[in-house]
Amino acid sequence: MGFLSKLFGNKEDNSMPFNPIQVDMHSHLFPGIDDGVENYEESLAVIRSLHDLGYKKFIVTPHIMSDFYKNTPEVIHEKCEELRVLLKENEIDVAIEAAAEYYLDEEFEKKIASKGLMSFGKNYVLVETNYMNPMHNFRETMFNLKIAGYNPILAHPERYIYMYGEGFEKYEELYDLGILFQVNISSLIGYYSNEAKSIAEKLIKNKMVHFIGTDIHGVKHIKPIVDAMRTKIYQSIPELELLNNSLL
Repeated sequence: MGFLSKLFGNKEDNSMPFNPIQVDMHSHLFPGIDDGVENYEESLAVIRSLHDLGYKKFIVTPHIMSDFYKNTPEVIHEKCEELRVLLKENEIDVAIEAAAEYYLDEEFEKKIASKGLMSFGKNYVLVETNYMNPMHNFRETMFNLKIAGYNPILAHPERYIYMYGEGFEKYEELYDLGILFQVNISSLIGYYSNEAKSIAEKLIKNKMVHFIGTDIHGVKHIKPIVDAMRTKIYQSIPELELLNNSLL
């Protein structure tokens, strides 16, 4: 509770919010390889705070983008092992695994063909698209992922601006295709936009959410996550058949 107390000070409610989720499957806690935490000190601060909030396991998902974050499984696994050592040295009792958040670009199809994607759980693969523009062969890519034996999870579907004008039917269409949805906790307080908040709430109310993730990039995201956990819509999480805790 030390970091949380410092974060909120005496003017905030320091009581622990309700959190039924024990596994976070979307985070950026390996320093130096994407736009996440800046160093391992920040990694430990974030993990301590989320551990205080009830998390027991973190599946860390660095970005992999062919033109920007050219991470490889070898680099990511090395970072994961370094963090595990530090957690043990600091007596922080959480489990850490490594996967990735794949950007759907022209190189991704080659990665599918290689069958070397960084998956977790039941061959889940976390993917994201451009926020502004739809991917022209999205359906084909999802089909190819499934044919290769993977189960695609679309990261934060509530944040894709290009989907806002297509109506909620677009989300229902993707859901019916068997694409798993992962909503960001902070979307529930409008951290990204009011539109993202509205879509996230509707997905939850319609029981169309398979995972809820922090998508945490640093200590700056802790307070929004705590605030979101205190919302009424978050209190309805136990009504969903979330898959997070199946990853323990």
